[in-house]
Amino acid sequence: MSKRKIHIIWLLVATVMTLAGIYAGYQLSFRAPASGMDATYVKPNKIDELLQFIRDHYVDRIDVDSLEEKVINDILAQLDPHSVYIPKAESESVRETMQGNFVGLGVEFQMDRDTFTILRVIPHSPAQRAGLRAFDQIICIDGDTVAGRHMPLDSIVERIKGPEDTEVDLCIYRPGADSLFEVGIRRNRVPIVSVPAAFMVNDTLGYIKIDLFSDNTYEEFVRALKDLKDHGMKALVLDLRGNSGGYLKQANLVADEFLPRGDLIFFTKNHQNQVKKVYATGRGLFEEGPLYVLIDENTASAAEIVAGALQDNDRAVIVGRRSFGKGLVQEEIQLKDGSIMRITTARYYTPSGRSIQRPYQKGHLREYENDYYRRYYSGELFSPDSIHLNDSLKYYTKGGRTVYGGGGIMPDTFVPLDRGYLQDSYQLITLGHTLNRVLQEYVKAHYRDLMRMSPEDYVRSDTIADSIFRYMLKHTGQEDESFPGEKTRRFKNFLHAVLGRDLYGTGVFEQIRLKEDRMLHKILHPADTPAVEAKDTLHVPAR
Repeated sequence: MSKRKIHIIWLLVATVMTLAGIYAGYQLSFRAPASGMDATYVKPNKIDELLQFIRDHYVDRIDVDSLEEKVINDILAQLDPHSVYIPKAESESVRETMQGNFVGLGVEFQMDRDTFTILRVIPHSPAQRAGLRAFDQIICIDGDTVAGRHMPLDSIVERIKGPEDTEVDLCIYRPGADSLFEVGIRRNRVPIVSVPAAFMVNDTLGYIKIDLFSDNTYEEFVRALKDLKDHGMKALVLDLRGNSGGYLKQANLVADEFLPRGDLIFFTKNHQNQVKKVYATGRGLFEEGPLYVLIDENTASAAEIVAGALQDNDRAVIVGRRSFGKGLVQEEIQLKDGSIMRITTARYYTPSGRSIQRPYQKGHLREYENDYYRRYYSGELFSPDSIHLNDSLKYYTKGGRTVYGGGGIMPDTFVPLDRGYLQDSYQLITLGHTLNRVLQEYVKAHYRDLMRMSPEDYVRSDTIADSIFRYMLKHTGQEDESFPGEKTRRFKNFLHAVLGRDLYGTGVFEQIRLKEDRMLHKILHPADTPAVEAKDTLHVPAR
């Protein structure tokens, strides 16, 4: 038999196996797919017979489950870039992220020399309530010494993890205070915060960052929005950079807070051309007032829905770079063994009718995944002139402004990627563990002064930034000449921000980082950014 015939037979078998898996998952799904997927034509008995025959009679021992997973992945790869299979081993982590919590202590740590050092303590976690701090060192767990033994990280994780409402006893050394103490911590739910930062940039401009649209996002967002309004907010920056999406319902609720009753937020269309439209309810907390939405090449899916809705309804100015371009709707199917399949059943469209999804070729996932590099080398991330706008995909906002389809959301105001920032980031990555060690030693040397500072004092302190930078130069053998002018300023800002995150949380990190943020600078000082064309404006269109 020729290789071609063998290949065709194998592909047919693989296809049938995958369809059977989809059918089984559909039958066991916790919710019926909105698209009305119909798998009644599949004959699962043939697949059962084939798998059973392989188990019983195949000449070699073979893991049939892993073979089945491989075939499923191969077939899904032929559909579209976002129909995916998530194995059982990964599904729990995915589920925890989307639920917005997990069971544990709430610490992030790493091996430093021969001791496990806490890098960050998650706010509102059991660890924080027990008084643990960044740079505390774990000496023993449940009476067993772990320091100085060069134990693998996985073994420490297993000792710290455990069922909810059980206790683990830790012996902690606090370098800055030169103290050793024991603490018992009861494992509990640890929040995964999706709105990590919300603060006032100045007397009237507020800032809210959303990292992901999880189960808790809307609740966190409304709480932050109300707090900023109580502090006098008249205008808002909504930061969706790096937001990969999540639950569409949560994104819809967030967009609704900005739009008056009756405004179309988005619509979907399936393979039968059935259209489902979602409108604003008019119950929003911030339906008037200047609004700026920050996006970049990593803003995707549900985050693009929010940006597109606010742009097409002339409610906000979109600032940044073209978004990722994921406009496919997935239905999640829970399989019996705990694994998950996400199958594309429809497409997203913005109110003006634009499809968010960027073009792709079935079976060419590598090319699709490498789109970032294409954008980088084509110059699109650095100049709006490098972006090809297709006149056949021209659409109009509610107020008559021209916007373009073709994949992703095009910003109203383009802000280029900072090449210097990329180079600095690479240099910081190469420092790796050395940088964490420098920060740890800095805290040890300045412990009492740092512990007396409030988060607000830390953010405002320029002397801290200079002090950390000098300490890093001294302890890494770097020379001042390696950090000329602007680079020195960026490095100081980064070190100041990272230590602030470790000591006080992500909110402090974002407050400090925004001092060097080109997009925020463009909003605050629109005339000071020559890289952006003069025709770009930052006033919110009148409604």
